[in-house]
Amino acid sequence: MNSRWLQYVVLTLIMLFLIGPFFIIVAAGLSAGESLAFPPQGLSFRWVVKVFQIDSFRESFALSMALAVFGTLAALILGVPIAYALSRYKLPLGETLRTIVSAPIIVPGIIVGLALLRYLVVPLDVEVVTALFAAHTALILPYAVRVVSASLNNLRSDIEEAAVLLGASRLGAFFRVVLPNIRSGILAAFILGFVTSFNQVPVSLFLSGPGVRTLPIDMISYLETTYDPSVAALAALLAFLSIAIVFLAERFLGFSRYV
Repeated sequence: MNSRWLQYVVLTLIMLFLIGPFFIIVAAGLSAGESLAFPPQGLSFRWVVKVFQIDSFRESFALSMALAVFGTLAALILGVPIAYALSRYKLPLGETLRTIVSAPIIVPGIIVGLALLRYLVVPLDVEVVTALFAAHTALILPYAVRVVSASLNNLRSDIEEAAVLLGASRLGAFFRVVLPNIRSGILAAFILGFVTSFNQVPVSLFLSGPGVRTLPIDMISYLETTYDPSVAALAALLAFLSIAIVFLAERFLGFSRYV
């Protein structure tokens, strides 16, 4: 009995440690005071409303959404064929290719951002938005390859071979047999890539330019000059957005049925 009570206490402390900061941010964002503080000085939605009135937040949010969606799609277009090749064939340089693809995860983001700025943006005079898109795609690619590879490894290869023996082309077997069976992995890779891109800070910090900033960078810049609860309100809204994305994926795409 004492052991079970201790387990409940430990579980409660872990849940508070994980979820506690979220409730603090929500409470700070609903504060009626003029400065960011906890506990809140009363409750008010004024700072939530102000979030939608700040032009820079709206513009940076649109840019972050575009980078997250199109960067993730580009990473999946590149990553699915790479994952398929690494999972189904013994390539001569397979391990080398796997290491190269995984490099953006291994190398710290601040180094990736500095390298792209030094060897891509400055010498080639690449536009800021193009550089951000290329960087976010490169950062998401390892997650796409790893997650899709795990789904492919769980799919028996003889199912695909049976489709080929029954007359389907190799490409037709991929689209008719393989792709429908790994859609849960593709969906998981998309959600993971989207969240990773949207919350990316180190790389975006180096590649942002005048008038072109992602939402996390814009929030940091805002805090340098203004210390009101609007940033906390925005952070709470983004947290609820992430929860809504996962809920909608489960509700309408039936994610759990394919895991």
